[in-house]
Amino acid sequence: MLAVQNVTRVFSGRAAVDDISFAVDGPAFVGIIGRSGAGKSTFLRMMNRLTDATAGRICVEGRDILALRGRDRRAWQGQCAMIFQQFNLVPRMDVVSNVLHGLLNRRPALATLFNLWPRADILRALEILDRLGIAEQAPKRAEALSGGQQQRVAIARALMQDPRIILADEPIASLDPMNAQIVMDTLKRINVEDGRMVIANLHTLDTARRYCDRVIGMRDGRIVFDGTPAQLSTGVARDIYGADHSFNEAATSTAIPADAIADAAYAARLMA
Repeated sequence: MLAVQNVTRVFSGRAAVDDISFAVDGPAFVGIIGRSGAGKSTFLRMMNRLTDATAGRICVEGRDILALRGRDRRAWQGQCAMIFQQFNLVPRMDVVSNVLHGLLNRRPALATLFNLWPRADILRALEILDRLGIAEQAPKRAEALSGGQQQRVAIARALMQDPRIILADEPIASLDPMNAQIVMDTLKRINVEDGRMVIANLHTLDTARRYCDRVIGMRDGRIVFDGTPAQLSTGVARDIYGADHSFNEAATSTAIPADAIADAAYAARLMA
């Protein structure tokens, strides 16, 4: 389904992504891990055609998407949705309109300028929000929502495109552990229930082990690990991150501490 062949991206004489190759058969959940500057985000941006590659091919079912131009390139971006760390919502616009923006490249510019949408599109946006557990937020401004809710709106916007592949660039980096778990559960459910491939850049090992079918480790633009979550040992993680024996992966954990769960339960009892 996906074949990445000798892909390279050079900026000012430096290779941000350096001759990487891998293949994915079927709608897997693929996690890419590595320290900042490893080339993870650059790779996702090349897949979505937000950045051009210097060399190589990215083939989806035999078609090189790096060779697409004009209308074909825009059509591919509709099939390959991107979710960003900072949500990229329109803060003063209501939630349902932000979700409908997933259809911007398929609707007349004048209609979208005046926020005019067919009833069928509005109903579909509401159905997606309901699926993600935030339908009640539809009339609110995006800026009024919590970080976790805003990221789910961004996921809903991506689903509005009805994409074949979802790319998520550090989707939980700015979230607390509880919201991070909700967002990752949502992405995994979409992967399993819809049969959509998800490729997510992640910065925590416990997240990669829990949600991914496959983990790719990048360091200095190159792939230094490609295996299953079970193979992602602490020693392998040290190699990926270029760390010594003082490396403590617990410091990168997004697991919800037991005391936080107890605090939430206590607050719920008080509210009741």
